[in-house]
Formats: sequence, C-alpha cells, structure tokens
Amino acid sequence: MAIATMALSACSPKEAPTTLLIDNNLTAEEVAEGRLTPSVMWKMGRLGSATLSPDGTTALYTITRYNMAENRGLTQIYLRDIASGEEKELTDNTSNNIDPKWSADGSKIYFMSNRSGSMQLWEMNPEGGALKQLTDVADGIEAYGVTAADDKLFYVKTVHIADIKSSDCYKDMDKSKARIYDDLMARHWDYWDEGDYRHIFVASLAEGIVKEGIDILGQEAAWDAPLAPYFDAGEIAWSNNGEMLAYTCKPLTGAAYAVSTDSDIFIYNYKFGSTININKPTPVAADTGDFPGYDRYPVWSPDDSKVAFCSMATPGYESDKDRLWVYEIESGEMKYLTPKFDHSAQNVIWKDNGTIYFLSAIHGTQQVCRVGVEDAAVEVITSGDHDIATISIAGDKCLSTLMTISRDKELYDVNLADGKLTQLSNINSHVYDNVKMGEVQKRMVRTTDGKEMLTWVILPPDFDATKKYPTLLYCEGGPQSTVSQGWSYRWNFQLMAAQGYVVVAPNRRGCPSFGSEWREQISGDYAGQNIKDYLAAIDEVANEPWCDAEHLGCVGASYGGYSVYFLAGNHDGRFKAFISHCGIFNFESMYGETEELFFINHDYGGNYWDKSNSVAQRSYANSPHKFVDKWDTPILIITGEYDFRIPFTQSLQAFTAARLKGVDARLVEFENEAHQVFKPQNSMVWNREFFGWLDKYLKE
Repeated sequence: MAIATMALSACSPKEAPTTLLIDNNLTAEEVAEGRLTPSVMWKMGRLGSATLSPDGTTALYTITRYNMAENRGLTQIYLRDIASGEEKELTDNTSNNIDPKWSADGSKIYFMSNRSGSMQLWEMNPEGGALKQLTDVADGIEAYGVTAADDKLFYVKTVHIADIKSSDCYKDMDKSKARIYDDLMARHWDYWDEGDYRHIFVASLAEGIVKEGIDILGQEAAWDAPLAPYFDAGEIAWSNNGEMLAYTCKPLTGAAYAVSTDSDIFIYNYKFGSTININKPTPVAADTGDFPGYDRYPVWSPDDSKVAFCSMATPGYESDKDRLWVYEIESGEMKYLTPKFDHSAQNVIWKDNGTIYFLSAIHGTQQVCRVGVEDAAVEVITSGDHDIATISIAGDKCLSTLMTISRDKELYDVNLADGKLTQLSNINSHVYDNVKMGEVQKRMVRTTDGKEMLTWVILPPDFDATKKYPTLLYCEGGPQSTVSQGWSYRWNFQLMAAQGYVVVAPNRRGCPSFGSEWREQISGDYAGQNIKDYLAAIDEVANEPWCDAEHLGCVGASYGGYSVYFLAGNHDGRFKAFISHCGIFNFESMYGETEELFFINHDYGGNYWDKSNSVAQRSYANSPHKFVDKWDTPILIITGEYDFRIPFTQSLQAFTAARLKGVDARLVEFENEAHQVFKPQNSMVWNREFFGWLDKYLKE
C-alpha cells in the first residue's frame, strides 16, 4: 500500500503549547566522524509548506525541528526575501505554528497555532506583529482556508455522528470498553471508528472571533471531507470571488466505502447553501459514469469560470494515472487535458485562465510541467535528477521545494521560461558542511524480459573500488510508488550507505513514472515479473568486483515488506539477512484484516473464496506464507500496533513461522506507531535495530 507523505507536526490540535529547547548543532564527535548517523539526521530541520507572496518577492514557509530527549518537535514560520536571501523567523518555540498562507493582497499572514491551548486560526502581519486570534472553535480546527476578500472562512473539525462505544449506548455500563459495529470500516489506517468524522464548516469573518460555523456536509453525514485517512486540506478550495467552495468527498459508508474509490468534486454555494456534484450531475450508480474512481484536488481558474481537478479512471484502483480535467462552471462541460501524457498530474496551479502548471513523476524524478487549456499540449519545463515536491506561482515567479537522495528539501527558484533552477536556502548547511554523502549512480539494468529498468545505486562515502562492500537490495513499498530522488527520514539511502553498505534501489515493475504499462503490470502478478526485476538488479550489482556477493541483504516496508517475505522463500541462497517492516505475509488473512478492500480487490484480483477467479487464485497461491518451508535466512520483523492497513498480526504470523522453523528472527513491535515510525525516539530504536541486524549478519 502506498506510503503517504504525512505532516510531522509535533502537537495534536488539542495539545497545549509548551516551550521546547531546540539545539541541533552537531557535537565535536559527530563533526570528527563526518558521516550521516541517525542522531545527525534527527538534527536536521524539515522544510514544510512554502508559498510566494502575491508580489513574488518573499517566500513564506515552515521548518520543523526536533528535540530527541523530549521526543517531540515544533514547527515555526519563516520569511525569506528572494532577492537578498535574508531570513526572518516570525514565531518562536513557545507554540506550534503551521500552515501559513498569504492574504490575497499580501498584507497579512494566516496560520494555525496552539498558542491559546488548542489549534486555532490566527493572523499576523509580515513582520510577525499585530497578532490576532480568528477562531475559538471547541476542541480546535485541523485545516482552514480564507477567501480572497478576507471575509469568509472554511475550517475542518472533528464531529461526533454515531455512538459506537458501549458506554455511549449503555449509560449504565460507563466502564465498558467495547466498540459495537454493524458494517465494515470498523478501523482505518491507524484509528478505530468511534463515530467521529472530519467535516467542513464555513463561517463569516466579519462578525468577530469565530466560535461555530455551518457544517456543509450536514450533521448526519457519516463520512469525511477531506478524505480519510490523510485529511489533506488541498482537497478544498474557495473560488476567487468567495461565493463557492469546491471540495472532495466520498459519501459512502460501510462495505460500500471499503470497496470503492469513488470520490467526487462537490461545489457548495455559500449564499444559497446548496451543493452540486460536478462528477455526477445526474443521479447514477456509484460505479458507473465517466468518473468512477478518485476525483480530488479542485483548483479554481483566476476568473472562476473553470475548476481543474485530478481524476483516476479505474474504480477501486488507488494508484491509477491521475488525469488532469477541467470543468466549465457555466456549461457543465468537461475537458481532459492530459490524454497523450502518460504520467500523473499533481500540485495543480492556474497561472492564468489559459495555462496550468503541475508536477509529475517522470522516469524516477519529479518535474514541473505546463499545459494549455485550449490545446491540451503538455510541456515538461524542468529536468535533472531531483524531486520537485511543491511549487507556488505568483505572476512570472515560481517558488519550489526540491530534494534529492543526498539532500532534504530546500527552496528553489524556477524560471518558468527555461526551467532553470536556482537554490535559495540552505537550511541544513550545518549537516552538509560536516557530513560526507555517498555517490549516487544512475543505472539502466536489463530485465529478464529485455526491458531497461532505472536503478539507483548508492555507494558509501569515501568509496574504494578495491574493497568489498556488503550490499542491500531495497524493495519499494506501494507497490505503485516511485523509487525517486526523494530524501526520507525513515528509509534513507544515504544513511544506509554511511554505515558502509552499497544500496541497490530498482524501479521494478509497478513503479510509476515510466508509463501506464510499466505501472499496471504488477497488479495481479505480485510474485511475477517485479520479483524477477529485483533479482536482475541485485545480480547485476553483485557482479561488480567491489560488491561482497557473499554478504547481500534484502530490506523493505509495506509492499516492500511483502517482497522480503516472498524472497525469503525464493532467493536461491542469494541473501544472508532480511528485514521486513509491516509486510504482507498471509494473503488470505490479510484480506480479512485490512480495511480499504478496494486495494486488494484490485491488486490481488479479488477475494480468496472465488475459485473461478484465476487471477485472484494465482495471487493467493503465491502468498509468502506458503513458502516458509524454504526459509533458512535470518530475518528481522518490524511492525506498529496501530497499523490497520497491514495489521501487525501479519508480522506476528511471520515471526512465529520463522522461529518455529528454527530461523534466527527478531520481532520489533512499536505499541504507539502505525504503518510508519514517526516519533523521534522510536526512530532511533528502529535504526539501532535495523543496522544492528545488518551488521551482525553482513559484517561479522
């Protein structure tokens, strides 16, 4: 399942602010050692959202920094003058301050802060003064948007719709801890359904501090907007005239919700309180029509005559190509802008009424693209081995955040005429100036079916070709996610290389950015060509004279964790150590344990009891647990107790099988993590266990 990029804000909306000391200077020992370690990595500042001022002269952004001893961090707001490079911190370490946005005229900055005890909306001037609290909503807000006229607000908050707990249903049993369900989706991602949902509220800003708005979904709506489980505020947008609000919603419940990706774009009219569904203007069944899959991220044209949005064509396929569409408000007509562009569109921005910019993953990188609304001609503007994570456009100016395998995100200027990139910030110079990074090689590996596969090979710092190095095969999650030029704080290639390992990271079948055919091949064929792709990559590198082919390891998370389990029973003695994080072990029990059933219905081919479904039966026949009889290699298994996407019981089954088989195995279970490990001290433990296991079996 795709691992999503999640915000690392350190406080929940209900947490009161407390001052946090941030001292992320490297110690004398770390400077002398000169290599990337988990401790050094957690001393890096993490660039978050970044937007240009309306006049294009100033960057507004956030940086999150952490205190390891306190096991938490804080996010603060900064300004940077584009011309001079002068940086100014607008907030301090006494509270968490997130999601800053410019007012339309650039005179104010809106942001969320927990400085008053819960997360609320505030405003300030660009100097950091004239602070004013704009909301005092009970229990706080989770997202917001202000109209261009500064007169209206939407905010997102949690509402209670249904009584699920036994203590709610039976008042005389107030100490009972039971939850009671009559349908599916009892839990989602990392939380149990307890009758609480995120709803969008609208309110006027002209009547003083906002305490309560209008719930535009309706008080009985037992679904979320924005969509669970990530609740991305990018799925909501005010029109420029402030009269309409476009948003994404999937108004389904129970089993229907679990098997469907059919979200739509809705437009709410503030004046009349009415709502239309632009993807289904007339009543149709949920699985019919032109838009039966995910439709998300509405963006208004400058003149409000059109709404652009991203749409997936295939129902139940969460990783389909994100097509770029435009909806005409007056006529209701739809236009598909990217039919000849075989990649997805993301981070969509209107430059003017006839031109749209967006980001797209292309050949293992992420680039800025442009398309004309009339001619639907797509042009790729930037190039190079990097990931451009976000863009913000004001006039002819474009601000981006850019990262690589060797550097976390920094601010860059993008010349929209020629694609030239100019670095503006150097947030982590204290690390890069004192730590050596390894060389990143870009290889094209020949696959068993004669195709070329992009594979990143990361060498240790101070690499010496006359020496032998233990080598790791990295198995990507997803399975439809790109092994790109991204920097990760969980699976960091440079961190692995700095501990003396060569890292082999192939874009095997299923990885996006190489066209639809390459991406789609993996569905229904988990044990097939993509496994051969993995082995082709590690076999090629194993032939290098500097590769210690007697000490190869295989590591991965999520779908990558499944890959590790499968390879553990099908590797012909190649590997000497395995590490699987939150991997799928038993396909049949996974079908009954996970929550978003549309994923495995699409990727397995269906359920396990339909014996007439040949694709599904092939998937279940190749479940990793059916090859445990061949397990003979040490394996480290990591999981999170709150992982409901690939439940921790999958890891328990694998650990039990390994130990009863007599295989050296270790289980690391985090009781307060889900599908990923986010908390600072948990991350340190994760890394110590990860590298301790590899060092034991690949270095000793």
